[in-house]
Amino acid sequence: MRKNLYQRAVVIFVVSLLSLILIVFPRTVDEQGRKRTAGQMLKDFTSWSAIKENMASHIKLGLDLKGGSHLVMQVQVDDVIKQMTDNGVRQLDDSLKKASIPVKAVTTPSNGEIKIELSDPSKTDDARAKAQNDLGPEWSVGQASGGVVTFRMENAAADQRRSQAVEQAMEIIENRVNAFGVAEPTIQRHGPDKAYQILLQLPGIDNPERVKETVKAESKLELKAVIGEGIPYPTREAAQAAAGPAGEVLPVSPSKQDASAAGTGFMVVERTPIITGLDMRDATAVPARYGTEEYEIHFTLNPAGAQRFESWTSANIGKYLGIVLNGQVKSWPTIRDRISDRGQITGDFSKESAEDLALILRSGALPAKVIYLEERTVGPSLGADSIKQGVVASAVGLLLVMLFMVFYYRLSGINAIIALMLNLLLLVASLALFKATLTLPGIAGIILLIGMAVDSNVLIFERVREELRTGKMVVSAVDAGFNKAFLTIIDTHVTTIVSAFFLFIFGTGPIRGFAVTLIAGLIANLFTAVYVSKTMFGYWLGRGGSKPENLSI
Repeated sequence: MRKNLYQRAVVIFVVSLLSLILIVFPRTVDEQGRKRTAGQMLKDFTSWSAIKENMASHIKLGLDLKGGSHLVMQVQVDDVIKQMTDNGVRQLDDSLKKASIPVKAVTTPSNGEIKIELSDPSKTDDARAKAQNDLGPEWSVGQASGGVVTFRMENAAADQRRSQAVEQAMEIIENRVNAFGVAEPTIQRHGPDKAYQILLQLPGIDNPERVKETVKAESKLELKAVIGEGIPYPTREAAQAAAGPAGEVLPVSPSKQDASAAGTGFMVVERTPIITGLDMRDATAVPARYGTEEYEIHFTLNPAGAQRFESWTSANIGKYLGIVLNGQVKSWPTIRDRISDRGQITGDFSKESAEDLALILRSGALPAKVIYLEERTVGPSLGADSIKQGVVASAVGLLLVMLFMVFYYRLSGINAIIALMLNLLLLVASLALFKATLTLPGIAGIILLIGMAVDSNVLIFERVREELRTGKMVVSAVDAGFNKAFLTIIDTHVTTIVSAFFLFIFGTGPIRGFAVTLIAGLIANLFTAVYVSKTMFGYWLGRGGSKPENLSI
């Protein structure tokens, strides 16, 4: 018996020690991401403020406690269908002409629909077969007679494309948000599937507007050959007159490259880009010149893009290259030499705007436009008040429970209090271990667990009292009380854990935070109320080598 108690005591000691290490273990890296030395980590134990800082670094706070922004966005998924329809129109117009099928017009009567009008009605079947082969199985024939062939995108295919657009947008938004260093952001689908909404929660951000603009920003980068002498035309009409059928007229965005242009005017560029943002491998913001506040973006290309870029620059030395971003010409540098896998985007960039643009280019273009439907901001002071009130509520509840247990169960109440304190220690350690986010509902879950933890001890103690009333010896009464209460405790805890598990699966941020603390606390309570509490009773009843005749309970 004594050997068994020692083994149980060792298990309890090891579990408690590991829990303390998880909570107060020094940070291994500093705020700049540099690895800390052993001496720096040892200094973390020299003051209470350093210990609290370590604890704060292990326990992640949610949006309602740390402050931040709650955003609900909607992906304009019909833009994806429109883009596919427009691409299909251009593709069919070219391929039918190359196949010597006379085409009068290829148009889009509505989104997701393509209409082919032929000059020769006898070519209707040929046009239908050629178009079906080019468009693929996502499109079905609506009409094919009298020189007119119509195609409509299948509903299932369109829905799949819309859903894929939302998933792709979530991935790109996550990449952009992560680059800002936001701790524990929440990015998930929101509302019904056909709503195409995304929930984004950003705890602790200090510049929500910048993040919002970067999250929804477009990033369509194209490098196109400039037609003409590289001097902006003052009006769109003048540029269109010089463009001809092969040219495209684009506005010039503000740039310091040409002071006379002052960011106004129009450039004529070729319609087909040499390379696009899809060919980009990396992009970084760097100072344009030493001692100035101007920045530029340096980029590198993937092998396929580098090969096309090198081929074009080799054949066009001395000509101008238009850097087109989101339909505007940012700059038009002169090609001085052959360029292969790297280049730069110059313009009137500040450090912040250059870093944001580089981030957007690295993460890729959104598949469709994103709009904000809902925005809520929680200030850090409000979160601090929530933490303070939650701690006060937990402390008051804990104190009242401790007083009741000592008053009603006397010395056995001390047993329950020790088990309760260890339960809270294990709960906090589990949050640190699994990097769970503590929310305000999570604090409510902790307060609830204080009562549930003591409830298990109350159940055991009442069983022991019943056994003592039947005339059993103290040791036998304690054993019988624990054994009879065990199945009841397991039953109540398992059913509650299952309920909390479903809350975690189907709930959103705050509800999931409540479920996490509830599950972790209940599992910890099974260990403390049964294993730890019984070990303490065994030690108390077995000390001195004699069997006690009474029990303070």
